[in-house]
Amino acid sequence: MTCRMRLVDHVAAELERMGVRYVFGVGGANIEDLYEAVHRAPGRLRGVVAKHEFSAVTMADGYARTTASLGVVAATSGGGAMNLVPGLAEAHASRIPLLALVGQPPTFQEGRGAFQDSSGSAGSFDALDVFAPVSRFCARVTEPDAIPGLLARAMTVAQTEPRGPAVLLLPKDVQQGHLGVPAVTGPAAQTAGAPHTPADPQPDPARLAEALGVLAEASHVMVIAGEGAAGTGARTELARLVRHLGACVAVSPDAKDVYDNRGPRFVGVAGVMGHPEVEDCLRRADACLLVGTRLPVLARGRLEPLLTGMPVVCVDPEPPFVPGIPLLGPVAGSLRTLRRGLPPRPPACPAHHPPSFLRLPPDPGPNPGYAAVVGAIAEALPQDAHVFVDAGNVGAAAIHALPAPRDGRFVVAVGMGGMGYTFGAGIGAALATGRRTYVVAGDGAFFMHGMEMHTALEYDAPVTFVVLNNNAHAMCVTREEVFQGGARAENVFHPSRIAAGASAMFPRLRVASARTPAQLRSALLHSNEGGGPALVAMDLDHRETPPFQPFLTASPAGPGAADAPGHRPSHDEEKLTHDRPIHVG
Repeated sequence: MTCRMRLVDHVAAELERMGVRYVFGVGGANIEDLYEAVHRAPGRLRGVVAKHEFSAVTMADGYARTTASLGVVAATSGGGAMNLVPGLAEAHASRIPLLALVGQPPTFQEGRGAFQDSSGSAGSFDALDVFAPVSRFCARVTEPDAIPGLLARAMTVAQTEPRGPAVLLLPKDVQQGHLGVPAVTGPAAQTAGAPHTPADPQPDPARLAEALGVLAEASHVMVIAGEGAAGTGARTELARLVRHLGACVAVSPDAKDVYDNRGPRFVGVAGVMGHPEVEDCLRRADACLLVGTRLPVLARGRLEPLLTGMPVVCVDPEPPFVPGIPLLGPVAGSLRTLRRGLPPRPPACPAHHPPSFLRLPPDPGPNPGYAAVVGAIAEALPQDAHVFVDAGNVGAAAIHALPAPRDGRFVVAVGMGGMGYTFGAGIGAALATGRRTYVVAGDGAFFMHGMEMHTALEYDAPVTFVVLNNNAHAMCVTREEVFQGGARAENVFHPSRIAAGASAMFPRLRVASARTPAQLRSALLHSNEGGGPALVAMDLDHRETPPFQPFLTASPAGPGAADAPGHRPSHDEEKLTHDRPIHVG
């Protein structure tokens, strides 16, 4: 027996069957039918209206990262569709499973001057050409009967390694069209239409044998873990293998939460925002195991010379960016296979002091810097909270100095590194899990997408927006001083009172302004109480150098001078570094 239903009703029903809770997006004429179907859906599926389509994508991204499931975004045609692209690019680069449902003008208007035509007809550009490079799967649905197969395929591809976005282009008349679907009742209804999940691929036997030989012969293994180890089961298998090998562990800048930051084998963050303990440990190692990371430039800064000639094994769905033995496949299963094939050994990781970010700074006095501010955040952060850290000097300081919560995510979007990512992503995570979620961002990121505070208020999302305001695009200012002979005026702004402005705009929003780390800690602890969003703002000095290696090592005075808190290159240092090639950041 079959029943007839609209395409949009079928899509809403399938999303509910797959356990999707939210469809994030911004409405419009060519997607309104889908939103109406979501509104009418009988279960828990709910639409969330964002202020901007980029933030809608990042909401779906934050939802996916904290639930290890598919995030869904929907937007209309034209500018709404185009605004999805940078968010999808981040999800593609960071391998986050998303489904984007994108409205299009009716098919009978294609090539005939339709408003927002992107069919590729009569001189219009083709939306397929726009979305294909930032997706794992992209298709235009041309008739209602095609949606069951295309939707199932899109959801399957998005969640199959290497994961990423899938995009379906939905013309308005096709959305309104009807199709016949099997009438299923009872328990079978819960799985009807579910996408097929293929069996996980296994590592190549020859490469597995080679990797086992390298790791068995090594007396000291250094593990560098990345975002790919955050998936279901992978963290547990990582911890088991580390104990089995007696190895030291570092994490990539976007993966602080994949291993216990307070554990005895943890040596810190690898790469340009990381810790010298990582380099010291790798120097003593005779093999390196990459887990859930391809080791991009941000994660391998200053480590590349040490990796040259060292055996490297990479457990990841894709091959590494450095020479090594690739074990392609799911991270958790490959780690389990390695552990079962290797003999246990005693700890080879030497005793070390805790990574520097675990040592709280002394009393900062009247002019607190990044270390003191991040220390205050660390003291207030609930251990089951999620943390989303934005780009810029504030982000570099948090990556370097803020320990990940024991039972929550610590997310940094370094795939594309887009400013303002966190404001939507934090809301998506908070709605998905109901946990207090911290968004740590600077004023530059706030002015891009901080108006998503309104969305947080509308949906009572438990998000604390921590805005550290240095009245500048401070990383640009620092780059100008270090590499270009002096800062320019256009990246330093007149003062803004973010807390006062937010309080005036949103009377229901809990707002606080802090002048000292102690006040910041107190305000954050207060934000943890109760539900709903809060904003805490604090001013910082844009002239402080963040813990970012290209800045700290530019000084000819040597690493000791460059690593001093608040160090600024002298005029002579700026002249000496002006003509140096810039490789990172």
